Amino acid sequence: MPLFRRKATDLLDEVAKPATTEEESAAAHPRGYTPAKGRETPKRPSVGRRPTKAVKSLSKEERREERRRLRAESAAEFRREGGPRDRGPERLLARNVVDSRRTVGTWFLGGALIVLLGSNQAMPPEVRLASNILWVMLAVALIIDSVLISRKIKKLVRERFPNTGQRMGSLYLYAIMRSISPRRMRAPVPRVAIGDPI
Repeated sequence: MPLFRRKATDLLDEVAKPATTEEESAAAHPRGYTPAKGRETPKRPSVGRRPTKAVKSLSKEERREERRRLRAESAAEFRREGGPRDRGPERLLARNVVDSRRTVGTWFLGGALIVLLGSNQAMPPEVRLASNILWVMLAVALIIDSVLISRKIKKLVRERFPNTGQRMGSLYLYAIMRSISPRRMRAPVPRVAIGDPI
């Protein structure tokens, strides 16, 4: 005799048992039916919702013009205000120190181009020698100028912001990189003229 088999009499009793009203109503409704709660579902309040307005679809040319306008606005804002790395009073002070003086770095890119052209193998040896000497002079002058800028920034930051959390090495590098770029291409744009006191 099998151990877990049901008795035949139990199966007959189960078949003969009448269906309840709940089972009948469940069979009468579709599968995703939810019974009513006895009251109507309240509508969401319209207060605070954005008014729906018809969105005008733009043509391809209008979308292109809109993208161009947004890019121009963001570029102008970046030139005026700078990015996240330009924020803070210490960074403003470093920018003003660099912008208030003539730096060797502004001539560095032009000098590097001359050195690149002069060190070509097609040039005579005298021109190559002169370009190498110019390169060494530019590098030494840039190092000296960077040291002077860093010393001035260190002195002014210690005087004006004694409790600063800004890392000085990061500030020096920021100022040196700004001093290398030409004045017209600096972002944010310089707020002081050359020779103005800081």
